Amino acid sequence: MAGDAACEELDLGMTDERKEAVHAFIELAGARVWDARMAELKRGIGRGQHIGRALQQRHALELALERLRRRGGGSAAELRLLALAGTAVAAWADIGAAGRRRLRASLQAALVGEGTLVPLLHLLRTAELQRSRGFTVSFAGWQEGAPFDLLLARDGIEAELACDVLSAEEGREVHRGAWVRLMDRVDPDLQTWLAAHPGRYMLKLTLPQGLRSDDETQDRLAALHGRIRTMLREQRRADHDEAAVLRLDPLLLAAAQADELGLLGSLRREFGHEAHLAVTAAGAGVFVMAARAGRENEVAAAMRRRLAVIAPARLTGTRPGILAMFVEDTDRAEWRQLREQLELEGEARHFLTDPAARGVVAVTCMSRFELLGAAAPDAASEGELRFRNPAHPAARAAALAPAVLSSG
Repeated sequence: MAGDAACEELDLGMTDERKEAVHAFIELAGARVWDARMAELKRGIGRGQHIGRALQQRHALELALERLRRRGGGSAAELRLLALAGTAVAAWADIGAAGRRRLRASLQAALVGEGTLVPLLHLLRTAELQRSRGFTVSFAGWQEGAPFDLLLARDGIEAELACDVLSAEEGREVHRGAWVRLMDRVDPDLQTWLAAHPGRYMLKLTLPQGLRSDDETQDRLAALHGRIRTMLREQRRADHDEAAVLRLDPLLLAAAQADELGLLGSLRREFGHEAHLAVTAAGAGVFVMAARAGRENEVAAAMRRRLAVIAPARLTGTRPGILAMFVEDTDRAEWRQLREQLELEGEARHFLTDPAARGVVAVTCMSRFELLGAAAPDAASEGELRFRNPAHPAARAAALAPAVLSSG
């Protein structure tokens, strides 16, 4: 599962209680809805090697629950996921008829189209964190239809907490979703090329206009695919215009002698975390594609823009407000970069000076690395990053400190 590569795959057993928790969670959405989603994912994963791998990563949480449902057992991370599913089942018992309708709607929305379980599990994990810090937590969004999700109470003070998910794609000019679709188009051509031209090659693509997952993507993918096919057919070394710069060279990295995993690691060190990389192998031949946008990614800046939109829409302004952001579609290298270079902190603090942040006492950030516990490598030690707004009147309230005090 994403964010849990370091967890041991220990079979911790599947008690009757755990089996019941899996089935109870699935019943919240409806077994037919769940089964239809699993069938849809199976079809999508079978459409192509690269898009299939991307779908497995994006829907790792749903697929893990399905494994638990069918086979039992599970890794430590999967059983933490099961505990969050149990939190949803427990909430269902306490939130009344209207709340149950809203919870079910949220869950069913997660199981259609581009939806995932991340927003729901982020909400549940945040509630769990705040309870562990001594807060009384109610699911106000489900129970009362409030614009925020959770109402926190501790020592006579209340705070509103709104959860939101930002895809890192919003800060990228070259989307990973578009990249994997391009690779599935190009891969057969690369296999043919390697059969006729055994060797090691690298095709570098610079895309000043980006490659985004929008309505124009199919046309742009087709055009870029056509240019790559022409380069290969005519054995050209370079092709460029305002949309793309392509250069084909021998692959000179020493790690080309290694297996694909070793090669990708070396390429990642060479090109950095922002590059999109793919390796096609045929016999002794290797063909690497590496793509970058014309400028650096701006994931943290995209988060700041999102915060400015949701603050007035999700918080009432009558209580201190907390915005709990989940940064999705990011890998370990990118998440480490966002944290270590203080990009998230810088943009969060920039937002907190905006008039739109007047009612916000803190911003928190989480990724898949924190979702299932703080034991995974590169996870924030307290389960989230926190940035307090020192200008808010409640910023120094002792009762709120566990939820708003800036993390180190």
